[in-house]
Amino acid sequence: MNRVFLVLMIVLHFTAYSQSRKKVIIVLTYDDGLASQLDIAIPQLDSLGFKGTFFLTGYVGPKTIPRWRQMALKGHELANHSLYHPCLLTTVKGNAANNSANYSVYMMLREIGEMNNLLFAVDGGVSPRTYAYPCTEVAVGGINYVDSLRQSGLVKYARIGGGPDAVITDFKKLDPLQVPAWGIHAGVTGDELIAFVKKVQQSGGMGVLMFHGVGGDYITTPAAAHKKLLLYLKQHENEIEVTTFRAGMDGVAALNHN
Repeated sequence: MNRVFLVLMIVLHFTAYSQSRKKVIIVLTYDDGLASQLDIAIPQLDSLGFKGTFFLTGYVGPKTIPRWRQMALKGHELANHSLYHPCLLTTVKGNAANNSANYSVYMMLREIGEMNNLLFAVDGGVSPRTYAYPCTEVAVGGINYVDSLRQSGLVKYARIGGGPDAVITDFKKLDPLQVPAWGIHAGVTGDELIAFVKKVQQSGGMGVLMFHGVGGDYITTPAAAHKKLLLYLKQHENEIEVTTFRAGMDGVAALNHN
């Protein structure tokens, strides 16, 4: 009798959980703390009640810090993209001082820690932060630093890159410090963005989108395409949960714990 009661309770709990959880998770992330994100992307998000994750660098300043502080108060996530965004200069143009080939793992971790401090000064938010690898590179000086980052405890979750097939379906095998995302190309159309979301809907999993400029700056998503995506997400909000990177990954962690 007790076994029957226990089975019944498990079935009821699972049914209630399934009904409360939306079918898929979409995470909207934005890199580099760009002006077009403040001027265009965030007003579009706010108009439809969505929250995004904004990976900032140390290049925020007196003119933008108050605005980012206000964005955090509205519920958007401010996250870590390192202080100086070091990258291999064989793949991008940049200051030679920020060539990741000349970094050590220690230098990279120190920079991430200092960016955490800057973010705390901006919004007073919780730590450890979430993180996005600059240029989606997981190595500096030829050494992979993912495990060192994991051991440091500096970040809770970290995002890497990926293509339009970067749909997450197996949460059990997902490394929380190597979460794939679609790195959206310049000039993307609204239909392309929606097609990615539809792939996620068909999979029943999670999709992370990586934007840069929106209606301006560089690697630019046209403002109209961004808005078209958001309108689609709003029209399907009973099937799609749009959330921050931290909240989405917290949900994945809870699923894995259960």
